[in-house]
Amino acid sequence: MTPAFSHDMAEMSRSAGVDRRAPDVGVLAVEVVDGTGRVSAEDLGWLRAKAVEAAGVLGCVGQMAVRLIDDQEMSGAHDRFCGIAGTTDVLTFDLGDGTGRSERGRKIIDADVLACVDEATRQAAARGIAVREELLLYILHGVLHCLGYDDHDEDAFIRMHACEDEVLRAIGVGGVFSMARRDETGEQPGSGKE
Repeated sequence: MTPAFSHDMAEMSRSAGVDRRAPDVGVLAVEVVDGTGRVSAEDLGWLRAKAVEAAGVLGCVGQMAVRLIDDQEMSGAHDRFCGIAGTTDVLTFDLGDGTGRSERGRKIIDADVLACVDEATRQAAARGIAVREELLLYILHGVLHCLGYDDHDEDAFIRMHACEDEVLRAIGVGGVFSMARRDETGEQPGSGKE
């Protein structure tokens, strides 16, 4: 979900140490901060490296600050920025100036992302994957929102999540979203037997 920018999110970037004046250096600089204290330093490094790699596949440059939060903090942000009660998986705040392209023609990303560790834990268990893979999906979801993808109608939802899995396969993680829980018949949702 991409809520409207709020000055409160700019404060989050400053507190995470993100330098918003960073030049286009040919990569997406990603800062991942764990606000829950539950994600290992190794997993934080993996998330950062894989997010940079995914952005490279998409041809993105710029900067992104990711804050990992719990259900309580996400519920507050979801209500505050979107007017929706309850938690969600990810909120993306596109802080770009609207120019959109670097001098080399690549998409410039300037964004803050809130990703919910509690929701990632639940979804990872349902999909049978690592929590860090689910969190990476959320970060990539934020990048795609900044590239103009949306998931608010069925066709857009399918396109966006197919792109996520394509990028995740390209960087060696594999299709995370397609690892959806199987229904009672043992068939994966979307298999035509629902």
